[in-house]
Amino acid sequence: MTVDKIRIDIPAYDLSVIHSLWENRVKKYKQRQKKEQERIKKSALNKINQQWQYRITCRKLKINEVSALQCYLERSAFAEMGIFPAVHTSMLTNQKLPEDLQYMTYLREWHIHKTQIQKLPEYIEQFVDLCVLDIPKNKFTQLPVEIGKLVNLKELNLSYNKLSKIPPELGECENLEKLELTANSDLSELPFELSNLKKLKHLDLAENKFASIPVSVLRMSSLQWLDVSKNNLRDLPDDIDQLEALQTFFLHKNKLKYLPMSTLNILTLKMLVVSGDELTCIPSGLTTNTNLKFIKLFDNPVNLEVSEDEKDKAVESDKEFMQTYIETLKDRGELQLIYVIGALRLLVFI
Repeated sequence: MTVDKIRIDIPAYDLSVIHSLWENRVKKYKQRQKKEQERIKKSALNKINQQWQYRITCRKLKINEVSALQCYLERSAFAEMGIFPAVHTSMLTNQKLPEDLQYMTYLREWHIHKTQIQKLPEYIEQFVDLCVLDIPKNKFTQLPVEIGKLVNLKELNLSYNKLSKIPPELGECENLEKLELTANSDLSELPFELSNLKKLKHLDLAENKFASIPVSVLRMSSLQWLDVSKNNLRDLPDDIDQLEALQTFFLHKNKLKYLPMSTLNILTLKMLVVSGDELTCIPSGLTTNTNLKFIKLFDNPVNLEVSEDEKDKAVESDKEFMQTYIETLKDRGELQLIYVIGALRLLVFI
């Protein structure tokens, strides 16, 4: 019996061909890497160039133009993420909002400035996602009770309108952090229900007719910034220290004759601004506290030969100027007790 030999065919390859294929792949890979690096480098240089061009352009802008640009950029950043879609309305001569607005319930912001509108529509209760309601310098005489449905509202600006009262339902806006009510000429009291605003940090009641600080305000334990300047205050309540988180307190241009000793118990207080024309009694701890900037204004009128238009502009800019001035003081730790003589528009330091 014979055994046939088994033949096995073994494939043979030219290694040079394989090496050539591999080199081509490596070459293409390096080319792709090089192109990607060039693209990244070019992109980075482009961004740097854009930033420098942006800085050069900003230096040529006026102050109001820079502010407008900054607001636009901040809102644009949110808009790109789809977080804060907003409606902006200004200079309307009629007294109604656009009818199509009632169907835009997805909005997160309303900005309505300088219109003849006298009241907000009742359908505002449908805008449950609204975070910012910015409606200064209009003709609003009242707020609808439906505003209490805006439980996600964080900022409400009602300054320079004609409101004489605030609905108690506003106290249901439990997430409100900032409330501005400046210059609503007939506003003299706030409903107790506003004491439910446990997250409120910023409250502006300047240029109204408050004879005393409302009880509801004293119950706002989270309040950090309070402005009651240019009202009819003649004294502060002895329990003012209930504002245990208060950091900035504007009291100037009232008729205060003394400050209560309980003011010293507000340990968080960093800035206190008062008028010194009639103030005769000040706790000594306010002037010796190194953590407190105590600013005393003397609001004596100053005779300035300026036009009526310039006077009007100066009055409107008083508040903005004072806020800017205060901000600059925060970087000047050496001045703890500051006296300012004259009108706010003409300051003399001693």
